[in-house]
Amino acid sequence: MLRIVESLPDGFAEAQPEQLDGLLGGPTLIHLSGRQQPALFVSLMLHGNEPTGLFAVQSLLKKYAGRELPRALSIFVGNVSAARHKLRRLDQQPDYNRVWGADGDTAEHRMMAQVVKAMRERGLFASIDIHNNTGINPHYACINKLETAFLQLALLFSRTVVYFTKPDGVQSNVFSRLCPAVTLECGQPGQAYGVEHAADYVDACLNLHEIPEHPLVPRDISVFHTVSIVKIPEDVSFGFGSSDVQLQFVDDIDHFNFSEMPAGTHFGWQHDELSRLECRDENGNDVSERYFCYQNGNIELAMTVMPSMLTRDEKVIRQDCFCYLMEQMELPQEALT
Repeated sequence: MLRIVESLPDGFAEAQPEQLDGLLGGPTLIHLSGRQQPALFVSLMLHGNEPTGLFAVQSLLKKYAGRELPRALSIFVGNVSAARHKLRRLDQQPDYNRVWGADGDTAEHRMMAQVVKAMRERGLFASIDIHNNTGINPHYACINKLETAFLQLALLFSRTVVYFTKPDGVQSNVFSRLCPAVTLECGQPGQAYGVEHAADYVDACLNLHEIPEHPLVPRDISVFHTVSIVKIPEDVSFGFGSSDVQLQFVDDIDHFNFSEMPAGTHFGWQHDELSRLECRDENGNDVSERYFCYQNGNIELAMTVMPSMLTRDEKVIRQDCFCYLMEQMELPQEALT
């Protein structure tokens, strides 16, 4: 399934997301030379409805057209078949950001293993995975290790940083074993600022001689730890505008993202007393009762917490999750000294 090429495919810098499948013929790893080694790795379009990474890299390539890149660059273009239909993934596909290093023997698992092997052999300066999200969220960076290089790489994009260790199969988690790695969340698709922000960030990384290792100042960065993944069980119906479902959520729920919500915050209505949200911590333990309670048909937070990735897109909720719950954390002492 994977194509590996040593030069930029004709037409790539101008292609729209829905044209990539025809242009590339499938997921493609593009190696480009540059003045400095080792290479910066950028993955984009792991979800076919998140085009900001593509547009950011295209903008960057146009800037350097006819010139040598400041650093070698490897670009992995992911789920082009889903991009053709402007979908996160096709129904028969696994999520392209859940099959990196995770247990599984699908063609997609084997393909990502090829990408990892190719990049390990080429050498890595840093890894950047570029995404959009569907709800109302600020721009923020995600990391999987609380090490100074990871935190500095994240801070270069945003002072808002999310630390998480699950799910295992995300791209940044696997690449964090090879080099400093970061995931960029660039707001909703179609926002010009998201493209500009991501392009400027990749350009800055290409021009770094090294990733800063000097201590961080706590007031300059806010780090949030993902403590729970919230899902809606497959057999439970849900919605936002109709009460003809088992779980009904408030219409403006995505406005809760990245706001500290106190215990008692109203999330929606429980029309079937047996239907509930499912919350699991990083170790897979059921922590549903810690975070949600059900009072007189109302769905409420049981403790103060900060949600992220809440969206009203029901298909995305089914394919991924309802939201993540976070708590602010202090920086590790070794990052401050």
